[in-house]
Amino acid sequence: MEPIPFNRPYLVGTETGYIEDAVRGGWLASGGEFGKRCEREIAERTGSVRALVTNSATAGLEAAALVAGLGPGDEVIMPSYTFVTTASSVALRGATPVFADIEPETLNLSPAAVEAAITPRTKAIVPVHYAGVACEMDALLELAEGRDLAVIEDAAQGLMSTYKGRPLGALGDLGAISFHETKNVTCGEGGALLVGDEELRERAEVVWGKGTNRARFDRGEIDKYSWVSLGSSFGLGEVSAAFLWGQLERVEEITARRMAIWDRYHAAFAELEDAGALRRPIVPGDRTHNAHMYYVLLPDRASRDRLLADLSARDILAVFHYVPLHSSPAGARTGRAAGPLPITDDVAGRIARLPLWTGMEAGTTDRVIEAVTDSVGAAAGGRR
Repeated sequence: MEPIPFNRPYLVGTETGYIEDAVRGGWLASGGEFGKRCEREIAERTGSVRALVTNSATAGLEAAALVAGLGPGDEVIMPSYTFVTTASSVALRGATPVFADIEPETLNLSPAAVEAAITPRTKAIVPVHYAGVACEMDALLELAEGRDLAVIEDAAQGLMSTYKGRPLGALGDLGAISFHETKNVTCGEGGALLVGDEELRERAEVVWGKGTNRARFDRGEIDKYSWVSLGSSFGLGEVSAAFLWGQLERVEEITARRMAIWDRYHAAFAELEDAGALRRPIVPGDRTHNAHMYYVLLPDRASRDRLLADLSARDILAVFHYVPLHSSPAGARTGRAAGPLPITDDVAGRIARLPLWTGMEAGTTDRVIEAVTDSVGAAAGGRR
């Protein structure tokens, strides 16, 4: 039987044609026509005042840290349960990542934990919308507003998800989304810096533009451009942007196809959840998600490890993540935990992510469901 990978990139069919158009157009650097199309589309879909395509979501977060003026002595509160670049983007500016605990329902940053972690040195909050399910943004934004803190949304997984009817990524001051190969919409490696605050638009353009005011020059507002601030080469090349444009044109179809797979998993595992064998994802009623991933929480680490081994034995690749950043070598050196993080530590040992990609056929999904049911159901029934 054919192995089932964890992820498989999906082609909508127009990508190579657009790449040929880009090559014939004679502009292959960042800032080309396809890049601009992507930026307009992303800005409209996220409600950003400005979107700037980047070579990764990591680049978007690093640019956001520059735009927000983070530096030595500043503290930035974020979850420990996140990908490394949420923290490294801050640490690169000399600021200190402060790791706060997550909520058990959504696995997102806990507003109560954030409030307890705030000190006079706190400069920003970085909510991470795990699995494309929104954080409790009203509470986080209220905390930030009352203390004049920046909010930088790590919406790497959040394109096409909403919080109370509002798209993720530009609810705060700045944000970043990802178009990595594992994301719903992809160009292999890519991302975007999102600007939610009009007052930060020009500074974001300067940072994205390698520290120059080139954007104003391109708009005819000045007669020459020069180096005016710190920045870097964050842009997305035109070939990648052409590929991305093909995907963005079909983003609604991609999302719908992924939702069908997610719903199939969710319905299939309801009985196992009722039996206490696992816990399914929780999506609060005031939020919509984009089916970025499907995970299950097992009763303990041994159960999780057994499930992953059982799936591997059937040539099905399922994975876990993350190693919490506060317990990683670099996290311990560059940041600190805001007290004990019991939920983070618990979840990291019990979670299993199942294969899910656009174009995944029903028979493939059913193979995964059968394997999970056999493994978890047997363990729950005491037949091992």
